[in-house]
Amino acid sequence: MGLFITPIYAALLGLIFVVLSVKTIIIRRKNKVAVGDGNNLLLQRAMRVHANFSEYTPIAIILVGFVESLKYNAIIVHVLLSAFLLGRIIHAYGLSQIDEDFRFRVFGMILTFNVITISSALIIFNYLI
Repeated sequence: MGLFITPIYAALLGLIFVVLSVKTIIIRRKNKVAVGDGNNLLLQRAMRVHANFSEYTPIAIILVGFVESLKYNAIIVHVLLSAFLLGRIIHAYGLSQIDEDFRFRVFGMILTFNVITISSALIIFNYLI
């Protein structure tokens, strides 16, 4: 049997990735910066939001996909992926603000790390029992 829950969240995260990419491109064009950040703070933040999203999303999707494939309860999979999706949105919002409220970044990363940690633990636990 295939995965039924993870693909829809992966698709939603894929759309967010495109939005973050387009936002970065728009800032680049507006400021005529083809490569690098041109010492533009808004572009620096957009680049980091996009990069951070790119760094954490693949491993989280893979791990939760494995959790789903190991036949853990669908509610667990939904909770993990909903928390990850929310965490990525909150983190992206917080990091994109020049006058930043660090609580958004911190809460977003707490959700992100918890999803990766819990998914990893569930997978390891599955193989130990």
